[in-house]
Amino acid sequence: MAVQTIAIIDYGSGNLRSAAKAFSYVLSQEGLSGDVVITDKADIVAKADRIVLPGQGAFGDCIGGLKSVDGMVDALSENVLQRGKPFLGICVGMQLLATRGLEFGEHQGLGWIAGDVVKIIPQDKSLKIPHMGWNTMMASGDIIHPVLRSVTKKSDGTLEDFYFVHSFMFDCIDTNHVAGVCDYGGVFTAMVARDNIVGTQFHPEKSQQAGLDLIAGFLHWNP
Repeated sequence: MAVQTIAIIDYGSGNLRSAAKAFSYVLSQEGLSGDVVITDKADIVAKADRIVLPGQGAFGDCIGGLKSVDGMVDALSENVLQRGKPFLGICVGMQLLATRGLEFGEHQGLGWIAGDVVKIIPQDKSLKIPHMGWNTMMASGDIIHPVLRSVTKKSDGTLEDFYFVHSFMFDCIDTNHVAGVCDYGGVFTAMVARDNIVGTQFHPEKSQQAGLDLIAGFLHWNP
């Protein structure tokens, strides 16, 4: 595989250093030639082979921050939607793919995957919000997404645990865009996928070996 550049977008929200460190580690472990760059420059994102959008905080603040970076939304639309570059959204970076976020008001998302980001309301009232900690993910449907194929399965067929920190969840309109789910007082979307786009509600960079395996799957993925 040729040298590839992975651009991690800096728009004032996200676990940038940990994500970059995890991607660099996996590149080395997988024997892949690549460079990981943290950038707030649209032209650098346009030249990258793979694009990662992290995110932490409130939906409105994050989408506002992303839109305030000169040319970034246009660069993302052109390179992800039109040119088909592999894209990974992490946590709020995944939620920003939605049509709307309903956290502290109504905010328009990127609209790449139809649906709303809504508050988690567990059926079990003893469960605390935010949902914070480790949770087992199950693949949605019979076909496991290629990015997940390196992730170890448990004896019961579920995937390894991933690390979550969130109070809101992505309610997808089309369930075909849901690649993985978890249960926390009710089933919620843990991973979305559409064409060359994937997004995880959990943090791969904080999910130990399972997260590294998912990153490896993303780096090898050729949609």
